[in-house]
Amino acid sequence: MTGLDLLGAQQRNLFIGGTWREAASGARIEVIDPADGSVLTDVADASTEEAVEALDAAVAAQADWARTPPRERGEILRRAFELLTARADDVAHLMSLEMGKPVAEAKGEVAYGSEFFRWYSEEAVRIHGRWMQAPAGGSRLLTVRKPVGPCLFITPWNFPLAMGTRKIGPAIAAGCTMVVKPASQTPLTMLALAAILEEVGLPAGVLNVVTTSSTGELSTALQSDDRLRKVSFTGSTAVGRTLVAQSADQLQRLSMELGGNAPFLVFEDADLDAAVEGAMVAKMRNMGEACTSANRFLVHASVATEFGERLGQRMGGLRLGRGQDEGVDVGPLIDEKALDGVTRLVADAIDDGARVVTGGSAPDGPGFFYSPTVLVDVPPGSAINTQEIFGPVAPITTFETEAEAIERANATEYGLASYVYTRDLARTIRLAESLDFGMVGVNTGLVSNPAAPFGGMKASGFGREGGFEGIEEYLETTYVALPAD
Repeated sequence: MTGLDLLGAQQRNLFIGGTWREAASGARIEVIDPADGSVLTDVADASTEEAVEALDAAVAAQADWARTPPRERGEILRRAFELLTARADDVAHLMSLEMGKPVAEAKGEVAYGSEFFRWYSEEAVRIHGRWMQAPAGGSRLLTVRKPVGPCLFITPWNFPLAMGTRKIGPAIAAGCTMVVKPASQTPLTMLALAAILEEVGLPAGVLNVVTTSSTGELSTALQSDDRLRKVSFTGSTAVGRTLVAQSADQLQRLSMELGGNAPFLVFEDADLDAAVEGAMVAKMRNMGEACTSANRFLVHASVATEFGERLGQRMGGLRLGRGQDEGVDVGPLIDEKALDGVTRLVADAIDDGARVVTGGSAPDGPGFFYSPTVLVDVPPGSAINTQEIFGPVAPITTFETEAEAIERANATEYGLASYVYTRDLARTIRLAESLDFGMVGVNTGLVSNPAAPFGGMKASGFGREGGFEGIEEYLETTYVALPAD
């Protein structure tokens, strides 16, 4: 099996209560190949009524699933990890077709995403309460951890596997059922993941997948239902604010992983070879279409010229092309809207006085490609420094002092990821304490790790995914007071 062959025609439909079924209306959503704009295939387009039916199935399965022994839940996740790993090539090819990223990078996402299943297969049996004597004596304190209950997961198009597994994994481990709404641009990978979980024995109704072109209507309908107890969303801050507001009436638990504007700080004492290598990772992962992508390069004035030239040489040597073609380094952006947004930001930066080291334009079509671009002499107030680029563009702005670098880095409403290159240990500690970001990469361009808590602060959201902290998002605590006698 390769690519689209991984999904049968039946599995391009809704997955509700353990059954694959077409939308009652017969409506379909076209899945577009971003490399040339052609139609790859289509999937079912669910109504809000069918979304509620998916919640019905999750609610019906919740009690039995919560009572399922933790070891059994963990073993299901372990089998899913193993099967996903065995089919990594096929899943990566499918992901590359619908999302555009090179197959080699898609394989990296499969390896990363599957690790959440392995990690939470091990955490399922380590959900702890506590027992202690009351400080004043006379009674005992017992705490019991329980699953939150039915969840709604809304996942983005840029990491169609990993953004799902890092929500689904801890939910399964904790004993929660769920409705998953994948992005309409990239629904195929999530449907393939649902088929894998079905194959390894996940009970009917625990996972329900609803593809729809009406995300707003779906979230409104489900969040108004008092049976839904948690929402986890990865996407834009604007949509996140709407979901937070909608959660108020039912007081739903929330995990919000929202926008980013990651600074990449290069100090005068940095190892420039390492900094350029880290910049390539932090900037070019997923063509720059990542919330953790380095968005602003703040480089000490004494090394900015050399850093910009070196980075320009590296990025200028990358090969654009269809993600499935051998030797391709950079695939297309997700759609025309994304391409237009990157084009506008670069044009505005040039108008503001930025100079192009490499790239700076979109090649002739077809497809939604943008050339890897390095800009230097970018004014601090240019829009490209204040807005999330979500493309293969590295704008470089200079600074003179550490205090200035920290102030510039923090001068954003976002607070997800940040990157620091310096050989000064004391400075590293100062920066880790001063930067208002949920994650700080020190002399590395990669911060994501299934064993670590992923998440941000300020307008980048709240809650954590991954690590020991990730399963806490899916557990409630009951305190039991017991007399001593």
